[in-house]
Amino acid sequence: MKSILSLTLILLLIGCDPMISEEEIPNVASGDKRQKILMDFELIDLQESMRSSSEWDGSAKLINFWATWCAPCRREIPLLNQTQNGFTDKSIQIIGIAVDDFSEVVSYSETTDFDYPILIGEQEAIAIAENSDVEFIGLPFTMIVTKNNEIIKTHIGEIKEHHIKLITQVLSEIENKTLSIAEAKIQLGSI
Repeated sequence: MKSILSLTLILLLIGCDPMISEEEIPNVASGDKRQKILMDFELIDLQESMRSSSEWDGSAKLINFWATWCAPCRREIPLLNQTQNGFTDKSIQIIGIAVDDFSEVVSYSETTDFDYPILIGEQEAIAIAENSDVEFIGLPFTMIVTKNNEIIKTHIGEIKEHHIKLITQVLSEIENKTLSIAEAKIQLGSI
């Protein structure tokens, strides 16, 4: 319980700041040349069913870590819904991971529509990023992942419409083989 309170305090102090960019934080800069792979994970969903990340293998993924108490996180939801609805072919799959208490997320979902899967975990959610060799610093936090599960960019702060346009364009160009991973990382470096 003490570690959860400590984590919450840390996230409140440094998270939920839409003005922080990844480049301002040491050891997270996009200049890191190591390939980072999204490791398989399992979390429960809103219906208390265990869901596996392998369910979305073969799709590029935008994995958005959020919490009910985080205002920038809540502001992203309509844009993420709109984006997911634009990819009915599932070439790009948005996955929301709530770093929050299960009952709080379920309660919030009763008044908010989600057009993409919502998974829930506290420490387990943070471990997903850490097990993929990505430093988890604050919320909202988004990982951009190719269909081959390579993490090509992380973003700390609120995702805006211009970010989504660039992300989806880059992921589509990777899929169409008109853009390499290295070129994608350079293009995404601006977000």
